[in-house]
Amino acid sequence: MDKLVIKGGRQLSGCVTASGSKNSSLPIIAATLLSGQGTFTLHRIPALKDITTFTQLLNHLGAVTTFSGNTLNISSQNVESIQAPYELVKKMRASIYVLGPMLARFGHARVSLPGGCAFGPRPIDLHLMAMEKLGATITIETGFIEASIPGGKLRAAHIDFPVSSVGATGNALMAAVLAEGTTTISNAAAEPEIETLCKFLIAMGATIRGTGTTELEIEGTNSLNAIEFSNVFDRIETGTLLAAAAITGGEITVNGVEPEQMKAVLKKFVHAGCSVKTTENSITLKSPEKLFPTDITAKPYPSFPTDMQAQWIALMTQAEGTSHITDKVYHERFNHIPELNRLGAHIEILKNQAIVHGPQPLSGTKVMSTDLRASASLVLAGLVAEGTTEVLRVYHLDRGYEQIEMKLNCLGASIVREKYNEF
Repeated sequence: MDKLVIKGGRQLSGCVTASGSKNSSLPIIAATLLSGQGTFTLHRIPALKDITTFTQLLNHLGAVTTFSGNTLNISSQNVESIQAPYELVKKMRASIYVLGPMLARFGHARVSLPGGCAFGPRPIDLHLMAMEKLGATITIETGFIEASIPGGKLRAAHIDFPVSSVGATGNALMAAVLAEGTTTISNAAAEPEIETLCKFLIAMGATIRGTGTTELEIEGTNSLNAIEFSNVFDRIETGTLLAAAAITGGEITVNGVEPEQMKAVLKKFVHAGCSVKTTENSITLKSPEKLFPTDITAKPYPSFPTDMQAQWIALMTQAEGTSHITDKVYHERFNHIPELNRLGAHIEILKNQAIVHGPQPLSGTKVMSTDLRASASLVLAGLVAEGTTEVLRVYHLDRGYEQIEMKLNCLGASIVREKYNEF
């Protein structure tokens, strides 16, 4: 396994360019299954483990893929298999994204129940509800979702999600574009990643109204085309890099971004005392002499994202006072807190809220990654900790951050990737 060895206490400064978004890459890659014509060319796809896993899944289904220099080419013309096996699906929950496209195109899909990060229950019931609303018959047998269409073609429906779900909204969108009639989705997720998926499907030939809102209307069509498309920036990676500047008392500029999508996060950085300046495609953050304690509540977009909750907790360990971090998306997403406390933080957990008492001097030690964003929080803590911090099991980190240690080192950090034997 790999670990990151971090020598703390270095102030970060300089410029860095944001990678393409992982969370929008995965659904648009899945959407290529909807077309049996031509080859898709997708630009700004990050080189991540999750992308590799997902392309392996498409290859298993019969697609042909090539990946070079953040450009991914996909031809789904020869896709014949309708089974997504456990060996691949267990590695990431986003594999469930193939359910809607395969069901819509082939009328049948067999997808293993998904795996992924180990924090709290994240059921797929909304995905299945959406498919059933569109006319599919769903059963779960021997660990597989068995989905079929008795009439041979999905039928338009009104889908009203009881809670906002990015994944379920994406799956419903991809299924509905090939359904017969006009489908409406209420309480749809409005995250930029869903807006990107809508733009991708529209470029393929779909008709979608309400893009960027919680009410979507989709007119079904009989066929979609292969296209060339450029992905959006990764707003969570961007937020993590800005937090790295803030926690180390530094100043950095992140280029290749859309600041409008970062408004909720940038607002909190300002409340914490940071200076934030934006242009059309860049964000510059300068850390203050003293960080102010700042409460956040993680909720669906456009609120503060749950995927930045762990990083914010790490940052608030250095703020002068007590901060309250509440997660209303994933109530049990606090596996990073015991590890942060091992570094010297003083954090309590009360139900779905973390209470962070700062400032606390952190001291380097060995810590264990438990999930993707937890890994990022430990890296941030390691940047400010005295001495050397070893972050183990960074395969979690590699799922969602492209060359993160290289980017941080270019800004002045001291991080080395090393092999180690866990047992």
